[in-house]
Amino acid sequence: MTTDNRPYKIDNIEFNVHDIERSKAFYGAVFGWTFTDYGPAYTEFSDGRLSGGFTTGEPVRAGGPLIILYADDLALARQAITRAGGSICRPEFSFPGGSRFHFTDLDGYELAVWTHG
Repeated sequence: MTTDNRPYKIDNIEFNVHDIERSKAFYGAVFGWTFTDYGPAYTEFSDGRLSGGFTTGEPVRAGGPLIILYADDLALARQAITRAGGSICRPEFSFPGGSRFHFTDLDGYELAVWTHG
């Protein structure tokens, strides 16, 4: 995941999948995506313009992938989201390379915000 000094822009898209190798084979064959493995439960993909990931660390999510935005300060992002009427649906948690939280917008779409650290 890269930030390129783009706070509050879409930074990553994460697909929860049943089988990472199967997903890599499908997206690689169909779209020519390339992959970087980060352990058995996460693989980063690149389509040449946008990166994202396949993970088996969460259940497969009906409705599509998880959109992940970047913020320099998670506390400020959390405050802005709740002030605007959004809801935090998964509190902040750490992962290798950073931390993030999940929220729902006013229509119930779940997104996440992450930062380095």
